[in-house]
Amino acid sequence: MSILPFDDRDGVIWLDGRLVPWRNAQIHVLTHALHYASCVFEGERIYDGKVFKLREHSQRLIDSGRMLGFELPLSLEELMDATNETVEATGIPNGYVRPVAWRGPEQMGVAAQATKIHVAIAIWEWPSYFSPEARVKGIRMKWAKWARPAPNTAPTAAKAAGLYMICTLAKHDAEAEGYDDALMLDWRGQLAEATGANLFLAIDGQLHTPTPDCFLDGITRQTVIGLARDNQIKVVERAIWPDELAQANEVFITGTAAEITPVGEIGDYSFTPGPVTNRLIGAFDKLVGRA
Repeated sequence: MSILPFDDRDGVIWLDGRLVPWRNAQIHVLTHALHYASCVFEGERIYDGKVFKLREHSQRLIDSGRMLGFELPLSLEELMDATNETVEATGIPNGYVRPVAWRGPEQMGVAAQATKIHVAIAIWEWPSYFSPEARVKGIRMKWAKWARPAPNTAPTAAKAAGLYMICTLAKHDAEAEGYDDALMLDWRGQLAEATGANLFLAIDGQLHTPTPDCFLDGITRQTVIGLARDNQIKVVERAIWPDELAQANEVFITGTAAEITPVGEIGDYSFTPGPVTNRLIGAFDKLVGRA
């Protein structure tokens, strides 16, 4: 399948205060973020021309930067204005937004206090993270060999680029064996998350989800918890062990890219998308104006 490379597209990208032609939004090879992962980012979706949960995503980008020891050169309102400016300039009514902030090339080495903080915002069309067929039947997942790190070993509450290295490795390993994604445990051996999405189990009509104490508490995750409670579905956040998957009637994952995606298989466990998952998909579609 031919994929249009991301450095050779038409359009514009917001970069350090102004819109520039897409192909001109470049950085130097000695940029600190490339060598030391001093970079944070967000994933956002546009529905009918409006960014979903823009304030929450923008605040998390700022907070993630602070966890990595730097301040964005924009206030929350300025970051939101820049995002909306980019949305208007691109004219994409339904798409994906990628804000990113990183340390520049002014200093090379582990220490990087002298670096300038750069910010960019790019938007492109991205209808679905998984195939339509997989989203109907449920995606197939294998167990990842990489575990989410303990919170005293990495800034696990930040959406930081370096934390996704093991996600890429796990995703590649899964796809090489014909799976759609991988399920990661945490350092204790408890259920954690997929490579880029949070996990939910429907057990006897209730929703159970791992406590996000070493991985990202996703904004879509928070949204789905709210929708479940609005629909009188009890939500239990707790430590969940892998063998408890045997008790689950339904499983799904949530994220900006994945939205709400049913899971049909995790290792030797099989699931069928059912009433809880479908009810929440319907509620989410209504919330974003798709229903």
